[in-house]
Amino acid sequence: MRATDEELEDRKAAITRLGHELRTLVEATVRTAASPDTLHRVADSVRHVTGQLTGRRRARAEIPEVDEFPTGARMYSPVTGAGSPLAPPLHITPTSDGLLGQCTLGVAHEGPPGYGHGGMSAMLLDELMGRACTAVGLPGMTVSLQMRYHRPVPLETPLRLLARVTGTDNRKVFVDGSITTQTDPATNLVTADGVFVTPDLQRTRALFPGLQGEA
Repeated sequence: MRATDEELEDRKAAITRLGHELRTLVEATVRTAASPDTLHRVADSVRHVTGQLTGRRRARAEIPEVDEFPTGARMYSPVTGAGSPLAPPLHITPTSDGLLGQCTLGVAHEGPPGYGHGGMSAMLLDELMGRACTAVGLPGMTVSLQMRYHRPVPLETPLRLLARVTGTDNRKVFVDGSITTQTDPATNLVTADGVFVTPDLQRTRALFPGLQGEA
């Protein structure tokens, strides 16, 4: 039986709360200088907590009931998911010609000391640029993402990301993206050019069998 809207909202709220606490735990874990005894004790406690997450587990390709795939929120996305311990998370809003993303990277996302891992920049822009395709009615998958790293991306600093569709060619969609800090939006830290392709209906059904009932 499909959950009611109220039940889904209750579940989303619980997922969001747990995701926040897990992100706090991850950040504390990568910053702590606690003794080995303390770390062993905490590890035992975490194992006990993990054991409480019982019941049926979602299959690999199963779309969570709380998700709005492919056009809306995804609760466990490693980029935007409020329920993900990996996500910053990235908050997305529309602009006049694209999308604006805002987030702050923590020490858990560190590459060089004090700065974000380059792979995090790529993941953030890949997500936002893909969402920009969807926002203009052309949802697609990444086939090319060319990154240019101009300056290191600082941790614990509010970031500003932009993405906009610049053109199309049949099923190809061309997108630009950038990362700056919120306090200095004129200075690009990272820029990217991407090519996305909108899959045809047959390919979409093959890639996402969980959509069979909706396609």
